[in-house]
Amino acid sequence: MEEFNDVYDKDRNLTGRLHLRGTPWKPGEYGLVVCVWVYDGKGNILLTRRAPEKSFAGTWENSGGAAKAGETSLQAIARELFEETGIRAGEEEFQLLDRGRDSFTHYDYYCLKRDTPLGDIVLLPGETDDVQWASFSKIHRLIAQKKICRVIAGQFLRQEQTLRRLQDTKP
Repeated sequence: MEEFNDVYDKDRNLTGRLHLRGTPWKPGEYGLVVCVWVYDGKGNILLTRRAPEKSFAGTWENSGGAAKAGETSLQAIARELFEETGIRAGEEEFQLLDRGRDSFTHYDYYCLKRDTPLGDIVLLPGETDDVQWASFSKIHRLIAQKKICRVIAGQFLRQEQTLRRLQDTKP
């Protein structure tokens, strides 16, 4: 089934145009990608492993993906998290950590405080094939071993201090 994304300009304004996923972006067109760090409040971050058929297969990451046409950033992150882990969260539960932009994408980075038992996680076949709670030090080891892809590793390192401050706050 074809999937479409909204097209934004460099200043993050909707253009009213749609982009067919999997086709090249035109110069000056941007999509929206959302990511979330789920943390348990005790110093652990939820990581999922990318399935063998995905790019960066076998590497660990946080949940996230592209916003579909018509979705807000918060709608997209709630959907992506549920699709990839089975965790349901209301839009009001996500805390925006940061925003970014590269050549063709605007990024929104969120966190969600949720202590979910691993047995309750429902992985999406074809997307993820394993899950773990990882301490900050374990994430650093995974980065050093190149078991977290470069993009996700950079994201974690930029947001680590904020995540550490949040680990002791109430949900």
